[in-house]
Amino acid sequence: MLLKGKTAIITGASRGIGRQVAISMAEAGANVVINYRSDSKSAEDVKELLESKGHNVLLFQGSVDDMEAMTQMANATVEKFGGIDILVNNAGILLPKFLMMTKPDEWEQTLNINLTGVYNCIKSSLRPMIEKRCGRIVNISSVASLSGIPGQAAYATTKAGINGLTRVLSKELAGFGITVNALAPGFIETDMTAIFNEKKTKEYYDMIPLKKFGKPEDIANMAVFLSSDQGQYITGQIIAIDGGLSV
Repeated sequence: MLLKGKTAIITGASRGIGRQVAISMAEAGANVVINYRSDSKSAEDVKELLESKGHNVLLFQGSVDDMEAMTQMANATVEKFGGIDILVNNAGILLPKFLMMTKPDEWEQTLNINLTGVYNCIKSSLRPMIEKRCGRIVNISSVASLSGIPGQAAYATTKAGINGLTRVLSKELAGFGITVNALAPGFIETDMTAIFNEKKTKEYYDMIPLKKFGKPEDIANMAVFLSSDQGQYITGQIIAIDGGLSV
């Protein structure tokens, strides 16, 4: 198993991409920490699913924009599993609005969760990785950071910020044996795309060279690879997983 004996924290892991990352990493042998903000029912469902298969799981409720909560999560992880090997920064929100219609508090909320939240999680989880002189950080960005998508000003700004942070940290942390990469998903089959009607779905399919949406497993598989020894020589990369949309 690629991640046997490793411990992974996945933020926003109650649904969608985060849920699948947690499942895939557990199946690869990792102890997993399922972070969620408010959807306790979905988070408990993931925990029960994994524990029913014999996997080691820690459930932690806390918003990523709360540094104190993220520090508590890191400490709880070390106490239960003995360390932190992998951090997947997946938690995020999307408030689709044109910039002119975006209120200051909406802009601030998006930045606090999507970008400052990544800072909080990395900052609070770094010491155990530095002490081991080994670690993997995988940030979930978006294809919106690579191309301008109308109505996603705040969201795209935060995801572009994640890309910049990824590149900087890949150099700052390389000497400690820590790799830092970002995944930039395109349209993925989640609750968000499930609301599209047939016409809208076809419009998006026509934009994608592979003519289909990706699956959460497509993101999770790459996250597992980058977090394993097989990905040990890859760092500072922004990897688009979008069916060719950004080409």
